[in-house]
Amino acid sequence: MRTFSLLKGLPVIEINSGTKIGEVFDLSISRRGIVTGLIVRKGALFKKTFLLEVKEVSSFGWDGVMVESEDVLQPIKKTAQYTFETQNPLTGKMMMTREGERLGLLEDVYFLEELGTIVGYELSDGFFSDMLEGKRVVKTEIPPAIGKDAIIVKVKE
Repeated sequence: MRTFSLLKGLPVIEINSGTKIGEVFDLSISRRGIVTGLIVRKGALFKKTFLLEVKEVSSFGWDGVMVESEDVLQPIKKTAQYTFETQNPLTGKMMMTREGERLGLLEDVYFLEELGTIVGYELSDGFFSDMLEGKRVVKTEIPPAIGKDAIIVKVKE
């Protein structure tokens, strides 16, 4: 299990050649709250972004993401997918329980890399609250309902 903040910026390395083909830039998240892939930024001067599906990753190391070949990178299609920070972002969205309790603003996600399953959310109640009490981590039982204004979750007891 890992947070997105630990994954962001890691190099994506091709196993066959040992070549860095890009770096992790964002997450692609389905409407059902599943991490479907990594958004990889590639290039020096003119950076382009590509989708690396989770199933195409050979291994998630602490110092790099390993893939068999650069061919697994796909052009990003305009879909109804969410990203964590860039297009249609989830960061900063209000999280609420099914019972109507406000939990806080989404800051980070904990997910199982090989499966893409989000198992927890790191939430913020604002700078001063975070300094005094720390950020909250909420674990969930089932995938969330992601809407325009809020993310609705069922919290594990």
